[in-house]
Amino acid sequence: MTRLVLDTNLLVSALLTPQGAPAQVLALTISDPDIQLCVSADIFAEYEEVLGRPVFRRSSYEIDGVLGTIRESAFWVKPSETAAACSDPDDNIFLECAQAAEAHYLVTGNVKHFPDSWGNTRIVTARRFLDEFA
Repeated sequence: MTRLVLDTNLLVSALLTPQGAPAQVLALTISDPDIQLCVSADIFAEYEEVLGRPVFRRSSYEIDGVLGTIRESAFWVKPSETAAACSDPDDNIFLECAQAAEAHYLVTGNVKHFPDSWGNTRIVTARRFLDEFA
């Protein structure tokens, strides 16, 4: 099973552009039994806060649906170690989750904010993940 962590920007992109690569990655995490989305409480809280921002103009129905699916289907972890490797310190929660989950991938639209890898976790764009997973 392939475990992955999704950066919040990927989730936002998936909702804003339903035909794009981020939406395809999100759909795989929901429908493919060989892919397991991994989340922590901090990541889920960020998903909730960011998706609810008025600038994205998503309905509460759409937000609740996505978050409910993630809440029910994701592999939840509680990171026990902190990370300080991202250029944006707020992104370290994704590395911490990836480490705790022993994730294979961290998928983001901002690869420049992250190191190339974190332990055994590769940090890739949605397109790169789709190309490698296919």
